[in-house]
Amino acid sequence: MIAVLKDGVSDVQKKNLVNWLKKQGVDVHLSEGQFQTIIGLVGDTSKIDIDLLGGLEIIESVTRISEPFKCANRRFHPADTVVTVGEGSGAVKIGGGNFAIIAGPCSVESEEQIVGIAKAVKSSGARLLRGGAFKPRTSPYDFQGLRGEGLELLRIARRETGLPIVTEIMSAAHLDMFADVDLIQVGARNMQNFELLKELGHADKPILLKRGLASTLKEWLMSAEYIMAGGNERIILCERGIRSYDSYTRNVLDLSAVPMIRELSHLPIIVDPSHATGKSRLVKPMSMAATAAGADGLIIEVHNDPEHALCDGAQSLTPAQFEEVASKVYSIRNLIA
Repeated sequence: MIAVLKDGVSDVQKKNLVNWLKKQGVDVHLSEGQFQTIIGLVGDTSKIDIDLLGGLEIIESVTRISEPFKCANRRFHPADTVVTVGEGSGAVKIGGGNFAIIAGPCSVESEEQIVGIAKAVKSSGARLLRGGAFKPRTSPYDFQGLRGEGLELLRIARRETGLPIVTEIMSAAHLDMFADVDLIQVGARNMQNFELLKELGHADKPILLKRGLASTLKEWLMSAEYIMAGGNERIILCERGIRSYDSYTRNVLDLSAVPMIRELSHLPIIVDPSHATGKSRLVKPMSMAATAAGADGLIIEVHNDPEHALCDGAQSLTPAQFEEVASKVYSIRNLIA
């Protein structure tokens, strides 16, 4: 349920209303925009007499939200959410008109590799560094990542370049190891790992939530809702393609999800053209298309030697290819921003 306040309501009146609503047993979220103040109610709102609430002198209107996702709902929070990743001068904003490219290898392989790639992508316009320390693989015999050592190598790359680091978490049991990670990624396979999502709801970290392999937009937003229900509202959604019967690409990149999510939710959304297509030659056109569609950013795989990469070399760009893609993307961004 959302209640829109009339213009000119004082801070004291807002505080009294919020306190009264909390006594009714619901959680209250106050969203103060430039032209409108909205109070969002989450929980068992059946206890709230909608006619009584709507009849208050300071209330403009009251509406029940029919969608199961409340906190992530655009009607609940009309203004775009801006998520800040990193700290100090190196902090990066995503959403609300702020655009950023995340780039780096699928998996961290060595200090020389990750530091070299980090320097290269930064010089070409990347604002954050991605790199897998824990790797979920379809086969148990494939490279599973360097785990704790990989996290330490990412921290070294951050010290060398100043780029905030982004890496995927596999289990809530690993949360302590991610205390120094700037943006925690939840991969497609874990999008509906609800116990993990609940724990991340209590984490004081921004979360990059990838869409599941065959998940609907509603299911995706409900996963974000799990995190937000725990108190963590710093979520960036990532469209990475959904599975289909076609075998020419790894997945089908659903670019319609970008404007649809922006209509449904206030959360920022970025696009992963690398995992979506599985082919490095398709990353450039899909990056350009995603940018034109209004994405708040991109996450692109870059490797200094894709042919010998331990993970997903076929979809990885070389640093030189990434420089070309980033140049095209920023040109499009300048046109539509």
